Amino acid sequence: MLHSVDLCIEEGEVVAIIGPSGSGKTTLLGLLAGLDVPARGSIQLDGHTLEALSEDERAQLRARSVGFVFQNFQLMPTLTALENVQVPLELLGESARDSERRAESLLARVGLADRADHLPNQLSGGEQQRVALARAFANRPKILFADEPTGNLDLETGGAVIEMLLELNRDAGTTLILVTHDRELAGRCEREIQLSGGRIVGDQRRHAP
Repeated sequence: MLHSVDLCIEEGEVVAIIGPSGSGKTTLLGLLAGLDVPARGSIQLDGHTLEALSEDERAQLRARSVGFVFQNFQLMPTLTALENVQVPLELLGESARDSERRAESLLARVGLADRADHLPNQLSGGEQQRVALARAFANRPKILFADEPTGNLDLETGGAVIEMLLELNRDAGTTLILVTHDRELAGRCEREIQLSGGRIVGDQRRHAP
């Protein structure tokens, strides 16, 4: 549960949300992304008041403006890496040809051009995470939310994912909001919001990544 949380995240910021287990990090991320609605208070996302929208309207807003990287990847097991990346593009109504071209480009960007026809169970954890990253950027989101994007990865792969996130942020100007226990990742963010007991207990800004 969150208590009296009041914050503003500016366009293009790279923000780490940190804190111990149970402090409300994932709850805050879900509220900010419109996956949940607050019992009290108000949330503005890309100029829209989330609690005033229906569930379908919030889903449409996420499809247009938001990318999400889940800790457990949430890839569709019966779809190839290429098809998983195509899903958000097809939901937006892009043609099969255009969505395939975009998905191929993104998989190449994350170093998986030669794994495009593989199913998730044929990929390593690090490769699945990179597919999830490519999928999250498929719809050219204004805002990307990531829940422990390096949490299931080894040190080397986690470092590569950090670099990819920051590079894609720089290239696309996407706002990044990351829940993480990874001190290296948090240290590369330009802002660090610390939660404890459902409250913001720290809000530190530092150099741009």
